[in-house]
Amino acid sequence: MEHHHRGEWGSNLGFLMAAVGSAVGLGNIWAFPYKMGDNGGFAFLVIYLILAATVGFSIMLCELSIGRRAGRSVLVSYQQVGSKMGTLLGFLAMLSPFLILSFYTVLGAYCMEYMSLNLADLAFGVAAMAGMSGGDTFGSMLTNQFGSVAFTFLFIFICFLIIRGGIKDGIEKFNKIGMPALFIMLVIVIVRAVTLPGAGSGLTFMFAPDLTPLTSLNGFLEVLSAAGGQMFFSLSLAMGITVTYGSYLSKKESLVKNSLIIIISDTIVAILAGMAVLPAAFALGGAGAEKQGPKLLFITLQDVFNAMGPTGPIFGVLFYMLVILAAITSTIALLEVLATFLSDRVALKGRTPDRKKLVTIICLVIFAEAALVAADGLGSNGLWIPFHETGRNLGSSWLDFMDFISEGVAMPLGALLMSIWIGWSAGPKLVRDEVELEGYKMSNGLYGFFNFCTKFIVPLAMAFILYGQVMKFMEIPK
Repeated sequence: MEHHHRGEWGSNLGFLMAAVGSAVGLGNIWAFPYKMGDNGGFAFLVIYLILAATVGFSIMLCELSIGRRAGRSVLVSYQQVGSKMGTLLGFLAMLSPFLILSFYTVLGAYCMEYMSLNLADLAFGVAAMAGMSGGDTFGSMLTNQFGSVAFTFLFIFICFLIIRGGIKDGIEKFNKIGMPALFIMLVIVIVRAVTLPGAGSGLTFMFAPDLTPLTSLNGFLEVLSAAGGQMFFSLSLAMGITVTYGSYLSKKESLVKNSLIIIISDTIVAILAGMAVLPAAFALGGAGAEKQGPKLLFITLQDVFNAMGPTGPIFGVLFYMLVILAAITSTIALLEVLATFLSDRVALKGRTPDRKKLVTIICLVIFAEAALVAADGLGSNGLWIPFHETGRNLGSSWLDFMDFISEGVAMPLGALLMSIWIGWSAGPKLVRDEVELEGYKMSNGLYGFFNFCTKFIVPLAMAFILYGQVMKFMEIPK
């Protein structure tokens, strides 16, 4: 079957920018700082780095290899390696981005609203005149259903304009500009955050050696589950993105080198995001500010910007703009998983895919489910939510429910099954054969490390992470 309809990356740099962009998203800028704050700071960072080097590297290399080997959508790529298990893995990898997009686009829209708020404050002093705290601002935004749905539509429309151009002329072009711009803005915000009075406490929390949270079994399992779930979501693993992007990758490129660059780049940005958020939270939020959880981005930090005086709105605009960029780079990657699936499905039937039409349909469907999450306002507006009557975390909002099915179950289960399948059935040699095309060599030491991780480390880690994620979503909030 000809692949002319698919196109390919214009350069390996373009692929890396897009792949790093898919990984660098709200998982880094939003979730990494608050999960680090909730789970002991330095102890969380240590576990995260170990998991990224073992589990993250192994799964990413598997996914890039499987995608490039087939040169097709995630479902077909898995099916070509093994029909029955491949179909299940492909289905889980398609389900995850579909459900994640329902709330990821809404969080992106919230960031657009916050950037608009800081722009209004910068231009007209609107927020300053209103005298609203970060909590009041966030609460009024959640209950404004029309505004949330409208900004969600705007966010999805921007992503539509990018992705309709395809891999090379849409996704690659945007990331070549967006990723350097994101990095520059992040550095500017970090410089301001770490120079705030009291910011040193935040840096100490992040980097001063303290493994106390790991000294008990329950503490260790909690940190392992949080760090594992974060590493997984941040690196865009088991959600079809790496397989899909790999399917457009030239056989002449090194899969090992690209895997390492993506993981290292994403980890650096995650740590930098922590340096932008946690020192500011400590400086102006006081003790305990790091434990604000998901509200850290939308309440604590807005209070930080409000307290900065005349320069606050400037840094507010910069910060939320970089978060929007991060959200867009990941959203277009998630959308591409679905677009590639439909495009290849049409091509396999002997017809020429109309990409713009397919992307339009996908974006409209995503908007329909995202509008429900936006209207729910994190459970603030009285909408019916599945399992709400149980009082458990997964029923506290539509966002939590979608997150539970995707990040809590589909992603870790898919990675667990894939590692067992590659490690014990299809065989790690399948990955090595793809890695060693075009004269590249996978040393015996690296192959032994990959083989051991795939057979033992990844399944064991994923089983713990899956258990921890399910328990977290099933528990009743105190």
